[in-house]
Amino acid sequence: MKKKLPLVSIIMNCHNGEKYLINSLNSIFAQDYHNWELIFWDNKSNDSSKKIIKKYQDKRIKYFYSKKLLPLYYARNKAIKKTKGDFICFLDTDDYWNKKFLSKFIGKFNNENSDVVFSKYYIYNQKTKKKKINEKKNFFKTISTQQLLDKYIVGISAIMLKKNIFNKYRFNNKFQIIGDFDLFIKLSHFFKFYMINEPLLTYRTHEDNFSKKNLSLYVNEYKYWLKLNKLSFIKNYEIKKLKFFIFKLKLKLTLKNLFFLKI
Repeated sequence: MKKKLPLVSIIMNCHNGEKYLINSLNSIFAQDYHNWELIFWDNKSNDSSKKIIKKYQDKRIKYFYSKKLLPLYYARNKAIKKTKGDFICFLDTDDYWNKKFLSKFIGKFNNENSDVVFSKYYIYNQKTKKKKINEKKNFFKTISTQQLLDKYIVGISAIMLKKNIFNKYRFNNKFQIIGDFDLFIKLSHFFKFYMINEPLLTYRTHEDNFSKKNLSLYVNEYKYWLKLNKLSFIKNYEIKKLKFFIFKLKLKLTLKNLFFLKI
């Protein structure tokens, strides 16, 4: 008897994501792995996102509408509760997958005895139309917490986790930008992370990226994270490189503010 393929729950959080939504959705339907469900969490959109998703007549789509605009990671946690799969992954509305994304990830879970699998990804600049890979270096076997603190190379749309991890762990509802960083760094301390040395996602950068438009919030969340974890988690790790990354964000914010002042 042929072994049944595990169900993968794909979570898509959407707030007015109509601009690139079709591209993202089509990359799901183009997958060569078909046993999935899509948890589409409409976070009080007032654009045509609902019309777009409703055009896809497929029973694997589970549509949920939030009457209240929720912080992103609170919305992700709400969506996780709706999942029925053995594995969970995320795809943002402006990103899209390689057609073998799901099958290659499931293959690594089967062959590497991992709890969390993530891949490299392309960074596509919508303005310049140029594409680059997020990490040129190849990694082998497990990825350590220290490696991720030195250089955080995990993309929220390029990761898959065993569902049972979420029985105990959740995103911090207070974060709007670094919630994935916060959770995945902590998970890497307890679970086996495996990296696929191949870009299987395209992450789109554009002027409407939330982190770009809210650089001050981005900096403040990192400062809060350092304060929150100073006496517990990160005391066991070297964080000089992380602090330097935050310093560069602060510098970028300062230059941005000076530019606007001159205008």
